[in-house]
Amino acid sequence: AARNGHEAVVRLLLDRGTELETKDTSGLTPLSWAAQNGHEAVARLLLDRGAELKTNDPFSGLTPLSWAAEGGHEAVVRLLLDRGAELKTNDPFSGSTPLSWAAWNGHEAVVRLL
Repeated sequence: AARNGHEAVVRLLLDRGTELETKDTSGLTPLSWAAQNGHEAVARLLLDRGAELKTNDPFSGLTPLSWAAEGGHEAVVRLLLDRGAELKTNDPFSGSTPLSWAAWNGHEAVVRLL
């Protein structure tokens, strides 16, 4: 639901006790999926419920901030920064930071934010 931006469904699942940090078969948490796909409302809901900002994807090593920056999702990047996401986090495989992901993919507005 988080991957596809279904805020009402995410809210219902959380209200019924679904664990915030549950990872799917790809190793991603709901916050990582929301960040990767630019779903600001879902990301905000998850953060309001206590989702962890520092969770790394076990396959790529990316944090939610790196996913949002890589995809050029300016509103999600701003939200994550406002909530205390770390700028200087390097993913363990490529050593890339959120800034380098945004720059590599040509997301000027996100580069300016970071």
